[in-house]
Amino acid sequence: MNEPNYRIEKDSMGEREIPQNAYYGIQTLRAIENFPISGIKPLPTYIDACVLIKKATAITNGELGCIPQDISKAIAQAADEILQGKFRDQFVVDVYQAGAGTSHHMNVNEVLANRALEILGDKKGNYQRVSPNDHVNYGQSTNDTIPTAIRIGALLALEHSLYPALSDAIAILDRKAIQFKDIVKSGRTHLQDAVPVRLGEGFKAWAEILTDHLVRIERASEDISILGIGGSAAGTGLNTHPQYRYRVTELLTEFIQQPLQPAEHLMAAMQSMAPFVNISGTLRNLAQDCVKISHDLRLMDSGPKTGLKEIQLPSVQPGSSIMPGKYNPVIAEMTSMVCFQVMGYDTAIAFAAQAGQLELNVMMPLIAYDLIHSIEILGNTIEVLAKRCLAGIEANQSRCLSYAEGSLALVTALNPHIGYLKAADVAKESLETGKSIRQIVLEKGLMNETELASVLDLEKMSALSGD
Repeated sequence: MNEPNYRIEKDSMGEREIPQNAYYGIQTLRAIENFPISGIKPLPTYIDACVLIKKATAITNGELGCIPQDISKAIAQAADEILQGKFRDQFVVDVYQAGAGTSHHMNVNEVLANRALEILGDKKGNYQRVSPNDHVNYGQSTNDTIPTAIRIGALLALEHSLYPALSDAIAILDRKAIQFKDIVKSGRTHLQDAVPVRLGEGFKAWAEILTDHLVRIERASEDISILGIGGSAAGTGLNTHPQYRYRVTELLTEFIQQPLQPAEHLMAAMQSMAPFVNISGTLRNLAQDCVKISHDLRLMDSGPKTGLKEIQLPSVQPGSSIMPGKYNPVIAEMTSMVCFQVMGYDTAIAFAAQAGQLELNVMMPLIAYDLIHSIEILGNTIEVLAKRCLAGIEANQSRCLSYAEGSLALVTALNPHIGYLKAADVAKESLETGKSIRQIVLEKGLMNETELASVLDLEKMSALSGD
């Protein structure tokens, strides 16, 4: 006789049929039914963070005698299998879900419990043997597990995505700064002609800007290395062993190879979302400068015949469905779009962070998704920008020099010699007549040829002070 393709599970609200091949259970099923909102499932990094916590807590509770050793080992083995990529299709709760993240949390607990049951030679759903609540979740609550998972997930995303991408981009910009160090171009302020600058120094400035952002983000990440795990439901540590939070933190430090420490006041760590707002703010700040850089690249590459065309961005794909031979700055355009999304996520995180009441912030699922997603898409974007755009930029040296030599802003160098007002008259006449600044100054006898050649030396004018 064939076994049914479903099993019966029971919770405090009654019984339900669960697909026999599902590792999730009844509480996950209720969440699937209640939250058919976006179709967006939890981020892989967030799943990793939650499962790492469950592995650490299972080991700790086994060591401390809070759950049987065989169950502790089975849960830890199940966690390792998930971390290796198995059962990923079992994490199915929409990111917009029950407050605090209880639905996703129970999804994780149920998958681990059911896989642990199989490891022990039992059947899925026999929660008398291994319970999602009494064993996998021993000593925990959604209220301390989820904020800890946000911290771990954000730290993992920073380490694996954003930090390497920023470091690569900075290195590429530094190389470009050296490559273009002798190329003189016209500076521009207010999108109008300004004094000459070196193309290489512009790239060096971008490298310094990104370096400063990297330092700011690293400093902000120190806040999220302080964990409130062990606070249980309301920050009092109810139903936890006195050594539990210290050992869990120690194991998580080992798992992710980053320094973590337990919070001095668990209730404070569980209630306040300030660390997430803080690091999200640094991401928004970085995104704003990335938009500025991407827009600069688009302006400098504009043309090829009717724009600035001081640089050539790599052509990575055809740019038009109707105009043959057209290539667009698509990597720079994509960069701006992603950065706008990161800025929007930052606003959502700020609203969610202030929406907590008393001992709990119920908006944590939104913060979890928006923060980790921000880090990862920003890291991926900067990696693509660096490798598929910045690394292949070429300079149009003759165009740069032509703009620099033709800029009316060259008269700025005349100020100390003929005064601001006379220099302004020279600029005005040059614009009206088309004569060069050099020609007008010599015709009016304002300076001799030797003096003028020294003053209008583009190499000297574009050098940084102290060079």
